Amino acid sequence: MVYTLAAEKITLEQLILLYGLELVDTEEFFREWQEDLPELTNIEKQLLDQIKAGYINLRNYPPLLENTVNTIVLSPLLFIGKFYLPPFHIKVEQSIEIETQDKQTIIKGRIDFLLLNQKFWVTVIESKQVAYSVEAGLDQILAYMLAAPQSQDVVFGMITSGGSFMFIKLLKGNPPRYATSDIFDVRNRGNELYHVLRILKHISQLTTSN
Repeated sequence: MVYTLAAEKITLEQLILLYGLELVDTEEFFREWQEDLPELTNIEKQLLDQIKAGYINLRNYPPLLENTVNTIVLSPLLFIGKFYLPPFHIKVEQSIEIETQDKQTIIKGRIDFLLLNQKFWVTVIESKQVAYSVEAGLDQILAYMLAAPQSQDVVFGMITSGGSFMFIKLLKGNPPRYATSDIFDVRNRGNELYHVLRILKHISQLTTSN
């Protein structure tokens, strides 16, 4: 009998049992969010400051749901980073399917934003209601990243609630291994959207150069 699981209901425990997924907690495994980050222009910083101000303003009028988060945070962030221009393009609500090696379990789901470069995944962006921690999306996004084409040995992802951001690196193999970045929060002092955009740019440079 083949069992089908919904990706939005999958748990880390199930991914560990089904795929042997392992968490790596050494800094050396995921240096891409910390080193060789590109600098931002003054214009980029000014636009990111406007995004932060708009987000904080709209937080005064809850509930701030997923579609609103996409409109006021994700879409402008991707626009400033030029992720709507070649060689990138975005597929929205992309279906995914992955099965275990014994072909007894299939995970199915849909991705909120799938950012692609020449048919390769650059980053998966999974937005959640702002009331939830970005941790709430970790199980689901890892299931999506495991479904990346086998030619993609390394997959990067990002989860955001609009106010918080976390990056993920998955190294596919036997077993697959993953690590996460720090969590960046818009309400922290300064503007941590600067860090988010720099990391996005760096990851995109790595993936387009391969």
